[in-house]
Amino acid sequence: MQKRKLLLPVLSSLAISGFATDYTNIVLINLDDVGYGDFSFNGAYGYKTPNIDRMAAEGIRFTHFLACQPISGASRAGLLTGCYPNRIGFAGAPGPGSDYGIHPDEMTMGELLKQKGYNTAIYGKWHLGDAPEFMPLQNGFDEYYGLPYSNDMWPFHPQQGEVFNFPDLPTYEGNKIVGYNTDQTKFTTDYTNRTINFIKKNRKQPFFVYLAHSMPHVPLAVSDKFKGKSEQGLFGDVMMEIDWSVGEILKTLRELGLEDNTLVILTSDNGPWANYGNHAGSAGGLREAKATTFDGGNRIPCIMYWKGKVEPGSTCNKLASNIDLFPTFAEITKAPLPTRKIDGISMLPLIKNEKDANPREAFVYYFKRNDLEAVTDGMFKLVFPHVYTTYGAYAPGNDGQPGKLTNIDLQKAELYDLRRDPGERYDVFAQYPEVAIKLMKIADGYRETLGDNLTRKKGTERREAGKTKK
Repeated sequence: MQKRKLLLPVLSSLAISGFATDYTNIVLINLDDVGYGDFSFNGAYGYKTPNIDRMAAEGIRFTHFLACQPISGASRAGLLTGCYPNRIGFAGAPGPGSDYGIHPDEMTMGELLKQKGYNTAIYGKWHLGDAPEFMPLQNGFDEYYGLPYSNDMWPFHPQQGEVFNFPDLPTYEGNKIVGYNTDQTKFTTDYTNRTINFIKKNRKQPFFVYLAHSMPHVPLAVSDKFKGKSEQGLFGDVMMEIDWSVGEILKTLRELGLEDNTLVILTSDNGPWANYGNHAGSAGGLREAKATTFDGGNRIPCIMYWKGKVEPGSTCNKLASNIDLFPTFAEITKAPLPTRKIDGISMLPLIKNEKDANPREAFVYYFKRNDLEAVTDGMFKLVFPHVYTTYGAYAPGNDGQPGKLTNIDLQKAELYDLRRDPGERYDVFAQYPEVAIKLMKIADGYRETLGDNLTRKKGTERREAGKTKK
């Protein structure tokens, strides 16, 4: 793997020499804990997101787009490798000093695109491990500024000393720590400005920038220019600043004449963290929220803007996932896929609105270490017996304080017709036994290869995560 990484600069210089304008730049904006209902075009209350609304109106919206897991670290590992996180041994949300992270033999999006001469950057939250070997510059990115993990993993957590004992939170510039417990009101603007400067600097060559905003994950923080501007308090203010950020990036691409050859994607890592009440977003009527495999946890917004390539104002309700972006970028840029097996399927036929395109026929909802909790074909969803955290038993928290949670032990499999019941409220297992059997067979196939702790299956095609060097 090390030899491959040493060759990347050579590959980059060779590839760039052959470029004219026959390439596509990529801007991937990944928000933190934004729910399905958190933009004004999708029903948000008390604030407006006009720039994001315009992006949707001039681009394509995916209404059945799923995070590969409903938690930050695992979701981001899947996004950046095109794999179900359990395939690559990745689970949960690694915190400070974690002994695991992204394995050096896994190809990230940065490494994928470096093969075709792209300059690459990430600004914001990484969360694929904080040991040096797991960090961005060792995994395909030329530039990095931001946090190694979640912005609440710091000494000011509301449960510090009771549940957690977090050290000071580092801010990184490349491989160097440039501060601790940085004023978080600056992050959204700083990440945005760095993204814009990177675009300007690389406007005559292919670039990939991964803008991984820390917000609106708690603790919420907003700059003075948006403080008190919404009717939904601090959460609304934060969302307005994120909307400003998207607008500034789109404006920069327009002013530089880069719209025609730049794909911009806006999505989230998982659903809202509902037990934070007025500091959390909305799942838009979907069941439960972050850290559950009901669709409030996994179904996330996804908008793509690609002038001249995407039909303006179009909507796609086909099944897709954030792990599908990796092979999509490979197909767009003609970059070779890794030799190791991935799980993503290119979305390009959906983006191009090709007739009868349906590249993803099934999706499996893994969670925790390796629990297969549900499976869907895009129309029906079969939920297997498992223990899950519910947000509905107690009142949520308020003003940055978390609410109380409780667990429910689901004793039997349940089937939901997502066409009529996206909120997963009515079990129709008895009405559609043949559908349940079909979905069980799909799940059994994944149990054979990826395993399933709930049924004590080990799986034959799982790989190990990276381990810290001793």
